[in-house]
Amino acid sequence: MTGYVGQSLRLMVGVPEYSTYVAHMRSKHPDKPPMSYQEFFRECQATRYDGRVGRCC
Repeated sequence: MTGYVGQSLRLMVGVPEYSTYVAHMRSKHPDKPPMSYQEFFRECQATRYDGRVGRCC
């Protein structure tokens, strides 16, 4: 249950699951290294608050 609560809280503040991002990068973009968690977090925050679109595919 704790995992679901943490995931829900991260989604409510605009931070998707890092593990989902890493799995996506490995399956769809194997030639590109995934961002570190810190880079991922900053990108999510910038996308949410700066109005940028952060989709790659």
